[in-house]
Amino acid sequence: MPHPLEQLRDNALREIESVPNEQSLEAARVKYLGRSGSISTWGDKMKTLGAEEKPIVGRLLNEVRNSVTAAIEARAEKLRSEKESEALARIDVSLPGTPSERGSLHPLTEMLDRSIDIFRRMGFALADGPDIEDEWHCFDALNTPPEHPARNEQDTFYLPDGRLLRTHTSTVQIRTMQAAKPPIRIISPGAAYRRDELDATHSPQFHQIEGLYVDENVSVADLKGTLEFFMRELFGSDTAVQFRPHFFPFTEPSLEVYVKSKALKKGEQWIEVAGSGVVHPAVFEQINKARGDKAYDPEKWSGYAFGLGMDRLAMILFDIPDIRLFAQNDLRFLKQFA
Repeated sequence: MPHPLEQLRDNALREIESVPNEQSLEAARVKYLGRSGSISTWGDKMKTLGAEEKPIVGRLLNEVRNSVTAAIEARAEKLRSEKESEALARIDVSLPGTPSERGSLHPLTEMLDRSIDIFRRMGFALADGPDIEDEWHCFDALNTPPEHPARNEQDTFYLPDGRLLRTHTSTVQIRTMQAAKPPIRIISPGAAYRRDELDATHSPQFHQIEGLYVDENVSVADLKGTLEFFMRELFGSDTAVQFRPHFFPFTEPSLEVYVKSKALKKGEQWIEVAGSGVVHPAVFEQINKARGDKAYDPEKWSGYAFGLGMDRLAMILFDIPDIRLFAQNDLRFLKQFA
């Protein structure tokens, strides 16, 4: 006469072998191995057995539990295999495959990444600020008087509350100087906005990296060394760099930067790529007034600033003829950078 546990095991194995799906298999597991399952209740019965019977039944109970557990795992694996086989059977291998296209960074993103990497190697830290600014940060703190054309409503995007979309990322330089004492060495990449007519070389939104370095005895020589290194890292070691006098209200002296490189399609032609200069003492005075101290004493501290148009640099480096291509999301254009 078989022991009741052996009979329970045989019934369980037959039921497990015949379950049609994973849901039924889970129900069988709970029926036999769950907290209130048939096999689990035998564990409670062990307390009522005599000293001679207890080891025999205990050994048999472990064998039954292991057999049923192994059967459930084997059946689960078989059901999974059958399910996968059914799914594969529905695949028509004669159909053409789904093409896998390789993505890439947008050329402006690639330009920003490359530029940031070069400046970080020179010790510049990243700084960020809001796109919506007030007139003080955008103009007054940068020695730009009310009569300056940049402050005209026809040139700048003003909001109804008097704020505006920043016309350059120089606003981040001002915020950085308000928050930290010198020396500082930062770059501020980001979008800027001006009311330009949209054409092949102008856009109402464009991207800049502006830099600021303030320390003792900073000179034009430091500015030239920084920008020459950057341009040669970006365009090639044979790049010639030229500085020409210009006017910006927030720097004195002010310089425009031109490059010429055989690596560029335009060859030996000089191309204007940046504006720069030594920070105007009036800018430091505005910062001191806002801070309420003399942290940026122009008699002690000096600095240089520069601004690079990322859209223009990308157009030069990648030989892109129209700035509008950056925003049109035309895959024929973007795939060239994959």
